[in-house]
Amino acid sequence: QVLLAESGGGLVQAGGSLRLSCAASGRAFSRDVMAWFRQAPGKQREFVVAISRGGSTVTADSVKGRFTISRDNAKNTVYLQMNNLKPEDTAVYYCAADVNYGGPYTYPSPYDYWGQGTQVFVSS
Repeated sequence: QVLLAESGGGLVQAGGSLRLSCAASGRAFSRDVMAWFRQAPGKQREFVVAISRGGSTVTADSVKGRFTISRDNAKNTVYLQMNNLKPEDTAVYYCAADVNYGGPYTYPSPYDYWGQGTQVFVSS
């Protein structure tokens, strides 16, 4: 079974940091585009950041300079380092993988696999 499993979410004060992990199993994701999306209550799923198999990244303006995506292909794991967190970052964060390399990576539609999500709550 192909599985993406997020972890590392929790409650943090504004200005603090969290590191999310996405552990993949069932197949190798080293050749895939990996991304993080988030969804707050009452809002659509929102692109956060993506990373290519070569390590290039694209980052949403809302988190640029604060969030960093990285990948460790040997561990089949993707990370999201979140610094200087703000209350508006509160959301469920989802890990996603695109195996086809054929779509707009800032939208959910190209992604083939999704994790169950991990909750991040940032208090003021």
